Amino acid sequence: MINNRRIWAIIPASGVGHRMQSDRPKQYLSFCDKTVLEHTLDRLLGCDQVHGVILVLREDDEYWPKLQYHADKPLHIAHGGAERQDSVINGLILLHQVDKEECYAMVHDAARPLVQQEELSALINAVKQNKSGAILASPVADTLKRGDSSGHISETVDRNNLWRAFTPQLFESALLLDALQQAKNNQQVMTDDAAAMAAVGHAVQLVEGRSDNIKITRPEDLRLAEQIWKNQQQSNKGDQQHHK
Repeated sequence: MINNRRIWAIIPASGVGHRMQSDRPKQYLSFCDKTVLEHTLDRLLGCDQVHGVILVLREDDEYWPKLQYHADKPLHIAHGGAERQDSVINGLILLHQVDKEECYAMVHDAARPLVQQEELSALINAVKQNKSGAILASPVADTLKRGDSSGHISETVDRNNLWRAFTPQLFESALLLDALQQAKNNQQVMTDDAAAMAAVGHAVQLVEGRSDNIKITRPEDLRLAEQIWKNQQQSNKGDQQHHK
């Protein structure tokens, strides 16, 4: 909870993911004996401070019912929209129908199954101090190039103060819904929720996250995710043995 308000995870999972070159959406591909979506749900529902999940799916999603996923916390299904921000709006609208109290929305990509509990805790603690919300992110380490229309380098971009935006992103649910609806009314397509919040004047906090919180977008990412997952399991076992 944050200031006695419940935290709900919202997971937009209605995308198709053409870059995976697969017969099914990327969230339903598997590694380490579970689908990407199941791993993602496990991580968020495994956080003690998350009350439940609003999962946003395509209306004609044929894969979710087959999973028979069991959640020990409330899990509600909303239907996706044309753009990601439309799906998040639909999820927020359903959230306000199932929870009449003021609450927080932790929006997370369905294809980021490797976020760690320590990151979720750091994000929540940051929002306790910053009413405008916070996101997980990582400082840019690579040299950045801007390309021209012919695929040649046009300039080297200064990477100072540049961050890669990750999810989860955590905001008061009513403030986020208002920001996203304003963006939609202005015909602005926001690639993440922090952009919508910043557009209406909120100073969103950056919380440094781990670089292994990868988003699965290409076939090779599944192999990388499997290795990261195994490394995390070994590390967690080592921590548990150390604290015994």
